[in-house]
Amino acid sequence: MENRDKSIVFIGFMGVGKTTIGKIVASKLNRDFIDIDEVIEKEYSMPVSEIFTKFGEKVFREREKSLITSLANQQQKIISVGGGAFLQEEIRQTCLGSCTVILLDLSLDGWKDRLDLIIDSRPVLKGKSVEEMEELFYKRQDIYINHHLKISTDSRDANEIADQIIDELNSI
Repeated sequence: MENRDKSIVFIGFMGVGKTTIGKIVASKLNRDFIDIDEVIEKEYSMPVSEIFTKFGEKVFREREKSLITSLANQQQKIISVGGGAFLQEEIRQTCLGSCTVILLDLSLDGWKDRLDLIIDSRPVLKGKSVEEMEELFYKRQDIYINHHLKISTDSRDANEIADQIIDELNSI
């Protein structure tokens, strides 16, 4: 499959802007956009945080894996995966092998500035202290080193980031 036909997968820590930027890129490239968490929420008719509480993280992660591995083999999709999806080796390998994986990178300070906007909708942050959240942030960085393209999002507008992504994709 040629690079221009590959699906694009956005990865990065929760709240980095995968969905927002992914939708803009999808619109500019005239591709379908799929937010994995939103698809699962529709299937279960409840938010991810409630799925975690009611069915457990394992059930959520299994559905996440099934959905991502299926979509990753399709062409010309824009896929936003949850911040923890790349914890699963099978997801990581499938996406890296079949898609163009773009890491949206954000500094800890930049992420902390967004914390108020995301904290209530992220089950893995529930009941955590700021120190525990920072630990999770740094721990997750290890899984994000696997990507094809890294884009810094600190103090940048989503449209500007989307344009940079498209420019960089055109040069691959």
